[in-house]
Amino acid sequence: MPLPPALVIAVLCFGSLSGALMQSLVIPIQSELPELLGTNASNTSWVVTVTLLAGGIAMPVSGRLADMYGKKRVILVSAAILLVGSVVTAAASTLGPVLLGRALQGVAMGYIPVAISLVREVAPPHLRAGAVAAVSATLGVGGALGLPLAAWIAQYRSWHDLFWVSAGLAAVVIVVSWLVVPEQDERSPGRLDVVGMLGLALGLAALLIGISKGSAWGWGSLTTWGCIAGGLLVLLVWGGYELRQSAPLVDLRTMARPAVLFTNLAAVLIGFGMMAQSIVVPQLLEAPAATGYGLGQSILMVGVWMAPAGLMMLVMAPVSSRMITRLGPRLTMAAGAVVLAAGYGAALGLMAAPWQLMVATIVACSGVGIGYAAMPTLVMDNVPRSESGSSVGVNSLMRSLGTTTAGAVMAALLTSQTQVLAPGTPPIPTATAFQLCFAVGALAALVGAGITLLVPRDRPQRSIPPVRTEQGDRTAEDSLAG
Repeated sequence: MPLPPALVIAVLCFGSLSGALMQSLVIPIQSELPELLGTNASNTSWVVTVTLLAGGIAMPVSGRLADMYGKKRVILVSAAILLVGSVVTAAASTLGPVLLGRALQGVAMGYIPVAISLVREVAPPHLRAGAVAAVSATLGVGGALGLPLAAWIAQYRSWHDLFWVSAGLAAVVIVVSWLVVPEQDERSPGRLDVVGMLGLALGLAALLIGISKGSAWGWGSLTTWGCIAGGLLVLLVWGGYELRQSAPLVDLRTMARPAVLFTNLAAVLIGFGMMAQSIVVPQLLEAPAATGYGLGQSILMVGVWMAPAGLMMLVMAPVSSRMITRLGPRLTMAAGAVVLAAGYGAALGLMAAPWQLMVATIVACSGVGIGYAAMPTLVMDNVPRSESGSSVGVNSLMRSLGTTTAGAVMAALLTSQTQVLAPGTPPIPTATAFQLCFAVGALAALVGAGITLLVPRDRPQRSIPPVRTEQGDRTAEDSLAG
């Protein structure tokens, strides 16, 4: 007897949320990591970077594996990797094992794009848009809710407990996914493109390391630009290789379709906008009140003030669903980007109190929730069903590229204008630096809205009989996507 679709959707949302929590799990203790792990701050910065890096690489790879070997199987493996990574990190007390565990936690984020593509298959038509919206929103919700949860645990418990909690969540995800998530019969034929996988991993690793470490190494550093240029060169060679494969890891011809290409480009900018406020607003809340603009909040209170914005992304899922039904995913995604820009614009005039920044971030995250919900629908409407997992994985990668770029750009902007409150204290950003960050975030979101409008207009679905090809029957959905 099949289980209720709502239960399957809830399990996929819970699993995706648990994976997304890994993005912000160590942020509250980042300044204490050098002392906790017995090393310097430059080394411990990799505890955050390695998770984002591993997640960016894992998402398109896991999507392709799900298309080939089954989505439930990849979901269970991803949850098991999250469990192993959490246990390794929880039991560690030195840098090496912590980095290994955090990398595994990043790999486990491959659960999310697979869940997004699967939920579209299992949800009935009247729940489909809302289900995709809810699972997709967990990418932002998990990062936002992880901050207050981690801050509370770090303040009242041992830092190891952060990872024992994530291990417990992973164990629950494995059990409920095994019991509830259905197995899909459809498979995409082909072999595993190992060379393509290694090429994508190497190129993305070099590119993302160069971007994320640019502020620490210096934007004039040969190392920074060597990584970025080397990564782009490897990805260029990788792209040429993929175009010659009969069963590529990522079908670049599908990715080059205008609807998919412009959606993914807009995803970079909306991902940028989501992460920019997550970086800038906490620093403004924590800045000393003696500056005249800082709000002097503790790490725990920063999490409390940021939590409503994270929840708003989930609240906006049904709103986005209705917008997708009435307006189509193209206009819905553009509208989300405009609301995100409005949130940044509001922040320029709402810097005087914590509640004011909370209002601004709620508006911004409402836009993120709308935009994030529409992205995968727009992608899956324009690709064959047999490529849905890998295509959503690439879209998730583009969001991650945007968030990584936001971290580098915001760090550069915040250090471009600083002041010293007292001799011997480190410099802190000025009010103008924070305002500049908000302005750049608004501009990125507006450009994202403009790019989204370049996506070809939504076409009504129509019935098309299966088409006989050398590979077998193509479905009506595949024919439309092609």
